[in-house]
Amino acid sequence: MALGLAALLDDIAALAKAAAASVDDIAAGAAKASTKTLGVIVDDAAVTPQYVSGISPKRELPIIKKIAVGSLRNKIVFILPGALILSAFLPQVLPILLIVGGSYLAFEGAEKIIEYFAGHHETSPAFNKGADAEAQIVSNAVRTDFILSAEIMVIALAEVTEEPVWMRAITLTFVALLITALVYGVVALIVKADDVGLALSARSSAPAKRTGRLILTAMPKVMTFLTVVGTIAMLWVGGHLIVQELAHLGFSWPADVVHSASDVAHSVAFVAWLIDTALSAVAGFVVGSLITGVVALVHRFAGSGKNTSPHTLEH
Repeated sequence: MALGLAALLDDIAALAKAAAASVDDIAAGAAKASTKTLGVIVDDAAVTPQYVSGISPKRELPIIKKIAVGSLRNKIVFILPGALILSAFLPQVLPILLIVGGSYLAFEGAEKIIEYFAGHHETSPAFNKGADAEAQIVSNAVRTDFILSAEIMVIALAEVTEEPVWMRAITLTFVALLITALVYGVVALIVKADDVGLALSARSSAPAKRTGRLILTAMPKVMTFLTVVGTIAMLWVGGHLIVQELAHLGFSWPADVVHSASDVAHSVAFVAWLIDTALSAVAGFVVGSLITGVVALVHRFAGSGKNTSPHTLEH
């Protein structure tokens, strides 16, 4: 009896250790996969606040909550099952999808840079001001989010393709929850920062006034910083995806060039990473610029003359 109980306790301890190891693996996989989606995350956080520009402050957070729920629905209900089916039955398509996703990121990043230096800047989205304005805002934002969420989930999937299906499903669910909470939590903070600044600047306390004015002065700079970081991250992640996935398809010379350059500083890990990142960003900018040029030519011949960035289309 005692021996049986001891054996049972040993089995329970072994199961607990296995469960803990699985949780650690899932957390590590989710963290690694989430890092790879940095460019999309920062860009999403920089773009989404535009949707509530000009909206009553009382409705800002409810609208952001609705967009966040729609974003989570995109990831969990639609994209996650499709990604799992794809990885199970057509894994050979994944590198192509990643190249397409990387090319989209590169296009978005290069387009922003080209438009900036050409003097064309995106404007805030304009919506109707009628009774259906809020529904229109949420609908447009969730539609745009679908594109970004699809990229996030496919990029994250590439980091866990060697894991069992159940591990992929749990890890991608973690990624979906983590990134949605992160992006829309940051968006809520950004959107309400001006209100906090105004409230503090209206107080009688001198320190509160200074803090409020500091927040109001800093927020435009914060948004500019987010946009710049998001653009660089899109070029870096997009270029890295293109280079690495081309190597998986047999076109290894771009990856060989990047690796050879970073190997020069192999003794200093940060410098090697910096070189790899810079060259990936350059590759992303080259590919993105080519796509931007092709899109501009197609529009010229089609006579549309409209910006095809998915963000601006939905805005």
